Amino acid sequence: MIQSIRLEMRQSYAFVARNFNLVKRYWGWEVVWLAYSIANSLSVTFIGAGAGEITGETQIDTDFLITYLLIGTLVWRFLASIFNNISEMIAWERWEGTIEYTFMAPVRRINQMLGQTIFAIVYSFLFTVIIGVVVAAFFDLDFSDADLVSATMILLVGSVSFVGIGVVASILPLLYPERGAQMTNIVQAFFLLVSGIYYPISVLPKWLQYLAKISPATYVLEGMRAALLPGTVDAAPTSFVWPLLLMGLIMLPLGMYLFQRAERYTKRTGKLKRNG
Repeated sequence: MIQSIRLEMRQSYAFVARNFNLVKRYWGWEVVWLAYSIANSLSVTFIGAGAGEITGETQIDTDFLITYLLIGTLVWRFLASIFNNISEMIAWERWEGTIEYTFMAPVRRINQMLGQTIFAIVYSFLFTVIIGVVVAAFFDLDFSDADLVSATMILLVGSVSFVGIGVVASILPLLYPERGAQMTNIVQAFFLLVSGIYYPISVLPKWLQYLAKISPATYVLEGMRAALLPGTVDAAPTSFVWPLLLMGLIMLPLGMYLFQRAERYTKRTGKLKRNG
């Protein structure tokens, strides 16, 4: 029994190690993407710094606005990075020419997904921390009243839901080799629009506000702002954990079930190896 568990863990670790080796191989692209992400994050936070000059109002609390935008930017970077790493795993297999080897290997799919998930969370966390440290160095921000424990818990619980969403989205490159990878960007754009990354969801049209309620990113962001900016949200940070847990418990098994069905279909129809 113990030997079997060790084998399962080694299989999952193999995917973690392989993905970090891919990051090392394409380190140039990682540097480019990191530089772009830092510049983009700074651009958003400088909007908060310049709000007074843009509007001509002198009573705007720019520090609060900068922090509000910075939280949204960093949380979205973290969640979007997890989503990308999970949803693009099929595209990466095709680019590397390893898709047949991986999907025909005597490895349980859940072990592959576990390895991919561990890599996605660790990589996204490190990536986001670097961005946060660089961006925060440009501003004098005060987080002395922040509830860092609740913020960390919300972020980790929320990442589970996005793993499930990423698994569902990864089906698109599996079913549509020619355009599936591009279709995942539409899914990501939907969550970017409705989740209140840079603004409260109350400013959205009513029908979009209803859609925002089914986005786990909405609850992660509101929970993070409740924890890091006390008084911003009329609820305790921990109250956002339960909806995120429920979404994770639904999305993760659903994603695995749908992925396994899609995998069987692509193997049966010969789409697994096709590149276009």
